[in-house]
Amino acid sequence: MAISKEPTAIICLSPYSGGMELDAIKLAKKLSPFTKITLIAKEAHYIANAKEEYIGFNGIQLETISFKTNLSLSIILGVRKIARQYNIKNVIFFGASELKSLYFSFLGLDINLIIRHGTTKSRPKKDWFHRLIYSNVAYHVSICRHLMDNVRYIIPFGKNTREKLIYSSIDMPKTERVKHETLTLLHVGRIAQGKGQYDALLACDVLYKNNIDFIFYIVGGFDPLYEEKFMELYNSLSYKNQIKLVGFTKDVRYYLERSDIFLFPSHGEGLSNAFLEALASELFCVCYDNTSFPELKSLGLEFLMSENENIDVLKETLLKAVVELEHSEFFYNYKKVQELFGRQKEILAYHEILQ
Repeated sequence: MAISKEPTAIICLSPYSGGMELDAIKLAKKLSPFTKITLIAKEAHYIANAKEEYIGFNGIQLETISFKTNLSLSIILGVRKIARQYNIKNVIFFGASELKSLYFSFLGLDINLIIRHGTTKSRPKKDWFHRLIYSNVAYHVSICRHLMDNVRYIIPFGKNTREKLIYSSIDMPKTERVKHETLTLLHVGRIAQGKGQYDALLACDVLYKNNIDFIFYIVGGFDPLYEEKFMELYNSLSYKNQIKLVGFTKDVRYYLERSDIFLFPSHGEGLSNAFLEALASELFCVCYDNTSFPELKSLGLEFLMSENENIDVLKETLLKAVVELEHSEFFYNYKKVQELFGRQKEILAYHEILQ
């Protein structure tokens, strides 16, 4: 697709290395063939340090900003300078907290502001200040219907603000499964409150008590504020030696190829790329019945859902997954994921809303 849209900035000022940050980099690469992309990130943090993932790809430009608070003069002046320097007309913002600064960055500028929502929010933000800072948003893009409903409830809409559902695409070849004898479980994601690793560790007790040999790979780096609580549980487990804390890795595919069950009892996902990749890799997937997972079921994908945040039921569901693993009917999910979450669908949807 030829370059046909005005210059675009993708802004993600998060310091973390989770799904949102990876999605910002991926979207920059997907959109770069038809618009000049400037990626704006926090100085000396994950996106800025992951240059090899995108620098040199279709002319993507990196700009960084150093700041300490979300309402920051550094953000206001820095983003405004970058917008003028690169003649930015479209902005796709990944995040929430820094919008209070971006509102002032864009005052008086002709900006097509798109906010991309990938995380469930809990408290409404419809006071006068939030109505002000959201007033110039052109589009709220949600990556699933659950989030679209959540955005309507939480976020104030300006008089010209519209909404759009755009599924994030999953671009991966069919996984070549590696044969192994030991039952292997997998969780992928930043180790943080509510991301599911804590519940998953507790659920593995049912395997231990039923003398089922297993290995459980937990792939992802720690949220520093959560590490102590997580490690306290980990170190208390009788089966801790069967839990492998891999940390952050770029080679998630290695673990997808070697696993049987993707155990993902998250409390509040938007639409998890890790879960979709596990489905596409045709792992037997287990999750809670919450957020976007019923939506995925309604789209025809096959996996097991357990009663939300009920550890006892989660144990039963995990045991059911082990028993049914040999007779699984879940091995057509790869084709379904490709149909529903195709790259071209996502690109064309963004093409419709960029100027």
